Amino acid sequence: MAQKISSKGWVVIPADIRKKYGLKPGDEVNVVDYGGVVSLVPVRSDPVRDTYGMLAGAGPLVSDLVDERRREREREDRRAGAGVADEA
Repeated sequence: MAQKISSKGWVVIPADIRKKYGLKPGDEVNVVDYGGVVSLVPVRSDPVRDTYGMLAGAGPLVSDLVDERRREREREDRRAGAGVADEA
């Protein structure tokens, strides 16, 4: 989505992007040069507070990791039983 730079160097951030990232009038962004790519990165005054509750309702992550590791081990065992070489 192309945007024009004004004579004052201003760029309009589209409403859907502002909403997605919770950007409001007065918020600050860092302008970052990634070697050919210019990005606007929101400045968070307190990253810990800003992310508080982000995973609420996601369930116990440890049990999810244990379940995923069990499924991974089962896949590895099936491959080993079928004589399939590791894909690496």
